[in-house]
Amino acid sequence: MPTKRGLLIAGAGLLAAPAIAQQRVTRLLVTFPPGGSTDILGRIIAPAIERHLGHTVVVDNRGGANGAVAMAALASAPADGSTFALDAGGATTNPHLMRGLGFDYATAFAPVTQATILPALLIVRGDSPIRDFQGFVAHARANPGQVSYGSSGVGTGSHLAGALLMRRAQLQATHVPYRGGADQLTSIRRGDTITTFSTIPTIAGLIRDGAIRPLVASTPQRARAYPDVPTVAESGFAGFSIYDFHAIYAPANTPSEAVSRMASAVRAAMNDPELQQRFLSLGLEPAAHGPEAFATFLRQRREEMGALIQAEGIRLEG
Repeated sequence: MPTKRGLLIAGAGLLAAPAIAQQRVTRLLVTFPPGGSTDILGRIIAPAIERHLGHTVVVDNRGGANGAVAMAALASAPADGSTFALDAGGATTNPHLMRGLGFDYATAFAPVTQATILPALLIVRGDSPIRDFQGFVAHARANPGQVSYGSSGVGTGSHLAGALLMRRAQLQATHVPYRGGADQLTSIRRGDTITTFSTIPTIAGLIRDGAIRPLVASTPQRARAYPDVPTVAESGFAGFSIYDFHAIYAPANTPSEAVSRMASAVRAAMNDPELQQRFLSLGLEPAAHGPEAFATFLRQRREEMGALIQAEGIRLEG
């Protein structure tokens, strides 16, 4: 027959069970340092994910190697639904640019969901005589080999978008890589380079001040923040589409139930009307899809980026 002390212990255990369950924590690795769009997005959606999952979500910044440092940590994390990663577009480009990663992007992760589209705009200096995209193409064709386009570094989204545009338009142009977006934009304002692709969060203030002028958007549809700026696709190059995006990943073999729960939580966050206004003000366009749709997109985009990188002979130093 159970003793009184035994019943008290059992009762205490039952009372403690909900508290123990509430102590569960999900870790969200963010693949870039604090302050950038990936980090900002993670910190906006983490509380919304918490509300959906019913337990704490901790943001853990692991910047480095265009996201590969954090993704290496994710690859070795337990596949129990306790750890996820928020990455930008590195999962589609790093496999083709980096060697010796220690993991395979194609097999080490379970795609959870895309979260955003991050449109890039082709820009020129605000006082440039080039007024529109057609004027840029005409100028480049009239001056073969004398047009230069900047980027935030070899193999970055701005580099690949510029390379794809020059290839599709059959323009002879010189790529000039810089160490980050700040130097990339300074080169435009000084006139060292004529044009570059840059994401909206980086250039919104410069556009507002008239320091730079947007010509076209890199996305299939016009950027919601700049609906008057046409796309490359509607400006004579049908099918042109290249852009960064944010997405959530889990370690491979994470239970499908955990993957689906996280996908639903992210989708709820991205569809929240109040949060959507915050995203759009940052130039982030919500685009939450389920695991299957995202996995298909990821395979296609990785193949496209691999073909472009190989065709351009792009290599990272070191």
